[in-house]
Amino acid sequence: MFDDFYGLDARPFQLTPDPAFYFESLTHRKALSYLGYGLAQGEGFVVITGEVGAGKSTLVAYLMATIDPARMTAANVVTSALDGEEIVHVVAQSFGIHVAGHDKASALGAIEAFLHEEARAGRRSLLIVDEAQNLSISALEELRMLSNFQLGSQPLLQTLLLGQPEFRGTLLESDQLEQLRQRVIATHHLGAMQAKEIQPYIEHRLTCVGWQGNPSFEPSVFADIHEATGGIPRRINQIVNRLLLLGAVDQRSHIDSEMLAQVMDELSDDGALALVSPQPVAETAPVSVPAATVQYSASFEQPAAFAPVPSDAINAAAAIELIEAALADRDTQIGELQSAMVELAAAAEAREEAFAAASAVAAADHGESEAIAALQADLAQAAAQTAKLEARLDEQSRTLRHTLTMLIEWIESGDGQRSAA
Repeated sequence: MFDDFYGLDARPFQLTPDPAFYFESLTHRKALSYLGYGLAQGEGFVVITGEVGAGKSTLVAYLMATIDPARMTAANVVTSALDGEEIVHVVAQSFGIHVAGHDKASALGAIEAFLHEEARAGRRSLLIVDEAQNLSISALEELRMLSNFQLGSQPLLQTLLLGQPEFRGTLLESDQLEQLRQRVIATHHLGAMQAKEIQPYIEHRLTCVGWQGNPSFEPSVFADIHEATGGIPRRINQIVNRLLLLGAVDQRSHIDSEMLAQVMDELSDDGALALVSPQPVAETAPVSVPAATVQYSASFEQPAAFAPVPSDAINAAAAIELIEAALADRDTQIGELQSAMVELAAAAEAREEAFAAASAVAAADHGESEAIAALQADLAQAAAQTAKLEARLDEQSRTLRHTLTMLIEWIESGDGQRSAA
């Protein structure tokens, strides 16, 4: 095998997911950020979609390798076409739960009892469902029902859904999944790697198995591999595997474009070229998503209540100015609210004294009800003023969070570093 010829400790481009080979491309870093955010919430659904071979399973395996099993119990379901009753039994099996009966009610009862035990032991429960595009609508609805299990006000189960691009369309378009959409707290579409990331990706995987520069690569090979694969990691692995095998057979220590062309010809002759080449995607009309349905969306999209702002529409100075303005405005609102609360407290104390006096007077002239009604009206007006100030403060907080999200997206896109330079 080529690993012996090149002095490698193991095969660096295996096709099965392995967190030891995790490579943090731009799209994977964003996905990991969304996963981290979603898991920190401890409830609802996190959705990650991507093309076949984009690295969804590797990403989740890497994330799970960092989680303390003493604090979280995770179960993994790789689905086929399951209906609502089947998915409940599969979930029970994935958590290692023994179900006495074969009916759905018994399975649900066993799952709920298990989740309660985990929560009392101080552990959160996470269900990871891979290939979610294969699930029926009824199965997705059953998963939503599982998210209803609570211990007091504490949610007992969080679910991570991994699927191919068509699952994203199903989730957004189905009128039967409105309640599920409202429980999605984070979602990201895992895209392809950029052309400039191909060389670091290949060298990273080689380095993980003891690569010392043998073989070396002609620089143009990396650009050609990106063009041939569309930047999908599994396709890259397939091609580089064949390249290294060819290099070992021909006793070559340098991989060049001629060798890549030979590999592509062999893949074409084998009928395997379509498996590694990017496929044309039919254009589809944009999907309209109600503002309240998905709280976070792919590639650092903005919260759904705000329209996305292109990263090139702002610069560092403008972003900082937006944040400073939002902070100043929020501080003003906080000051107003604090002043209003002090005034209301003083007014409430004065009204209590007035109320006591009015009650005594009213008892003498039988006008008690009229005095009480007047005082109650004053208190209601004060409460309305407080609610209005609190609403303004909440709006300012949302604006600030939106501005910070825009700045994060802009900085991570690379435009922020270039502007700062």
